[in-house]
Amino acid sequence: MDEIAFDPAAFAAYLARHEKKGLLRFLTCGSVDDGKSTLIGRLLYDSKLLFEDQLATLGRDSARHGTVGADIDFALLVDGLEAEREQGITIDVAYRFFATDRRKFIVADTPGHEQYTRNMATGASTAELAVILVDARKGVLSQTRRHSYIASLLGIRHAILAVNKIDLVGYSQDVFDTIVEDYRSVSEQLTFASVTAIPMSARFGDNVTHRGDHLAWHQGPTLLEHLETVNVEPDSPDRAFRMPVQWVNRPNLDFRGYSGTVASGQIRVGDPVAVAMTGMTSTIRSIVTFDGECESASTGETPTLVLADEIDISRGDMLSSTNARPEMADQFAARLIWMNQEPLVPGRLYLFKIASKTVVGSVTEIKHIVDVNTFQHLAAKSLTLNDVALVNLSFREPIAFDPYEENHQTGGFIVIDRLNNSTVGAGMIAFALRRSSNIHWQATELSKEVRGSTLGQRPAVIWFTGLSGAGKSTIANLLERRLFALGCHTYLIDGDNVRHGLNRDLGFTEGDRVENIRRVAEVARLFVDAGLIVLASLISPFRSERKMARELFEPGEFIEAFVDTPLQVAEQRDPKGLYKKARAGGIKNFTGIDSPYEPPEEPELRLAASIKTPEALVEEIVAHLRGNGFVKS
Repeated sequence: MDEIAFDPAAFAAYLARHEKKGLLRFLTCGSVDDGKSTLIGRLLYDSKLLFEDQLATLGRDSARHGTVGADIDFALLVDGLEAEREQGITIDVAYRFFATDRRKFIVADTPGHEQYTRNMATGASTAELAVILVDARKGVLSQTRRHSYIASLLGIRHAILAVNKIDLVGYSQDVFDTIVEDYRSVSEQLTFASVTAIPMSARFGDNVTHRGDHLAWHQGPTLLEHLETVNVEPDSPDRAFRMPVQWVNRPNLDFRGYSGTVASGQIRVGDPVAVAMTGMTSTIRSIVTFDGECESASTGETPTLVLADEIDISRGDMLSSTNARPEMADQFAARLIWMNQEPLVPGRLYLFKIASKTVVGSVTEIKHIVDVNTFQHLAAKSLTLNDVALVNLSFREPIAFDPYEENHQTGGFIVIDRLNNSTVGAGMIAFALRRSSNIHWQATELSKEVRGSTLGQRPAVIWFTGLSGAGKSTIANLLERRLFALGCHTYLIDGDNVRHGLNRDLGFTEGDRVENIRRVAEVARLFVDAGLIVLASLISPFRSERKMARELFEPGEFIEAFVDTPLQVAEQRDPKGLYKKARAGGIKNFTGIDSPYEPPEEPELRLAASIKTPEALVEEIVAHLRGNGFVKS
């Protein structure tokens, strides 16, 4: 075989041509078995982007896992998980890169099953165009509507309605026209700037990269022709500059730079720049990249910016244009996609990550959820897996942001469970809620330390938690009498008592339990600020809410006292007959029966109430209070 001479100049010219090509990110979505993976496999195959060893492997895999008889099963090029191949479905998001003479592409193959909708949303979050597949035999389905709605919600402006498997209906134009008309009623309610309908057969290649002989009646482009030519309105360098700070780069005493990804706009050496939250300003002294210093950085690039002045900047801050800073707020209206099996409960605290900033916050109100079949707005008290809703958010501290429709990078967020760090939701900020902008904390002359010192004690809250019938109220009452005898100033907040007044509007759903704990914790904080030792006796079954209560207090002020009584012992005691009623179905959402109790993992006090007397346990608590300086010895 003759050796091919290497031409460095030709190779450099080839790389330069490809470097200047535009990049289109798109995803395939739709209902299960609509042929999404097969379509991507066909694109790669017809674009001559597969090596001989890949083709050989594909042939072997088709014989083992294929679903199209003796033909090549193109879906196997994308479905890489063993479970995907065995079941013939897509589970995870698969990304593939390919290029033609006109454009470069990154395609995300997303799953069609409803239970994996969160994976589809992940793929859509970075896409500029959605290829929405419809099986010509089945037409527009519920998952077609769901994926279309989510794609539109995430800001995708262009869609292709790919009516696939047209070969299985005899390449019928009437079937195609009916599906296009049905889908029009869906797309008219969404925000797509363009929807292009294309009939195709991914299995046989008709209208994917070439027209074929069966679809002469279709006068529009093939799929690849449209992908190569669609205008997706690239980001303009004239947009306001935004760069969330990911890392403060300080390798030595002589260098300090701020690293991150430019979310929008462009920055040049000498340009003024502002810290979004504080308003402090400086100018760009230099821009450093992996390849050395450069004069500018624009959207998508990852520079390290060196400023002319030393100002306070940390990870999570945002650098911006001085004349177009982002908004600042701590309360928002947002659209939220819930991605977790465990329901979202309003009032429960989660972590919210916006760009490089992570804050604690909660959903304070669910305005409505969206029925993806009719797009109607429905009332809801909680969110379940795959629900899409308009909600109000409240954060513990203000953040810098842009509305999502103006800037996806600085207006989008994910929701993280604080206990296990799993991602449970994703959302888009619509606008800030201004109602708290004129409310400020009024400082007082006397501190809780001064008040506590006057009373001869160190203020704190003892938070009794445990099952109903564990002995919480008994121990708390005895403890208050014991502390009173020692000259302490106390107040006992009993879970049953507050439901006669402060919390009389709350029931026993998970959401109401969360709000019950929040209110009691806020009241306890006020009493601690007054210098008192507070005894709070509540079941408080969820770790997340006890953590929320703890975080309202200074370190050391919150003493979690777990009244550790086994369920069978508490049920045998049953002083109010509640367990008997719950077992008979007379009480719903009863802790320990049909609602869970999550025991503390590291309480300050573990009270063995099934083997020790209440009086003995009270002395244990008093010893703890004396040993830690809350009560004088």
